[in-house]
Amino acid sequence: MGCDGGTIPKRHELVKGPKKVEKVDKNAELAAKWKYCALSQEKLRRPIVACELGKLYNKDAVIEYLLDKSAERPNIEVAAHIRGIKDVKELNLTENPAWEGERRNTKGDCYEDMHCAMFICPVVGLEMNGKHKFCFLHTCGCVFSDRALREVKTEICHKCGDPFQEDDIVVLNGTKEEQEKLQKTMEERRAKAKTGKKSKEI
Repeated sequence: MGCDGGTIPKRHELVKGPKKVEKVDKNAELAAKWKYCALSQEKLRRPIVACELGKLYNKDAVIEYLLDKSAERPNIEVAAHIRGIKDVKELNLTENPAWEGERRNTKGDCYEDMHCAMFICPVVGLEMNGKHKFCFLHTCGCVFSDRALREVKTEICHKCGDPFQEDDIVVLNGTKEEQEKLQKTMEERRAKAKTGKKSKEI
């Protein structure tokens, strides 16, 4: 039973205080969102696609998921809204000239800048590392920083010249509110497509 050999328990052994809340490392969370596939958790590599809710995936991971939905995979609820390959858009990304890739730090003996991103905004040059808001156009798949889209008001894509509307802008890895808004837009777009199909059949 204890305490029978003359030991006197200290207060902290008897009274359990409130558990310390573990803090999530913001940098690690950003790296996970912007450098890894939301479905397979593998490093993002071209071709990279994004869904209508703004999550990033490796295209091959999405294809594998669509071919075999019965497979026991972790994170499967992330892609529950993806019904077919048409529900994702291949992204037209701009390479970051400062990115040296994995080869620079093969030995692990030099400082690795976690905020140095593989891709940048082609208009203002901001890095796509989660510190700045990024969007892609649902029409053409070109990726820009939110600042570029706000500062240079236009109806055509800065990169490829395709026309787009306000509804075609999808925020990548947005906040909870932004994702809820995207969910609503996605549902509206799908309902519109369904009614459009029905009217064609008639």
